[in-house]
Amino acid sequence: MDTTTTTTPAPTTAAPQTAPSSPVKLTEAAVAQVKKVIQDQGFQDYFFAIRVVPAGCSGLGYDLNLVREGKAGDLTWDQDGVKITTDALSNKYLMGTEIDFVSSVTGAGFKFNNPNAKSSCGCGTSFST
Repeated sequence: MDTTTTTTPAPTTAAPQTAPSSPVKLTEAAVAQVKKVIQDQGFQDYFFAIRVVPAGCSGLGYDLNLVREGKAGDLTWDQDGVKITTDALSNKYLMGTEIDFVSSVTGAGFKFNNPNAKSSCGCGTSFST
């Protein structure tokens, strides 16, 4: 008696790559700020794109945007209802980074705690590895 069964694999569709472990963690304050901006601007279903770009006196800087969709090959993940995306090159520089949102009498903005940054400029807008 033959008990062998054959199964046909289900068709697959191309999807963005999911980060094996998210390179970036947002603090509760950062998540709340991103959600507020998305709500205020009417950008539901957009991604919070985090990229490392050439910038500043130390060589590299952070670029934050809300984008409708990630680019081909981007890593994507969700944190507390915020869809996040980054490219593979930025992932290398961002691994282990925590992003906070801080507000004080002198201003408000996102603050990066990046363990890969070996130095940063005096104004804090760029870094080097």
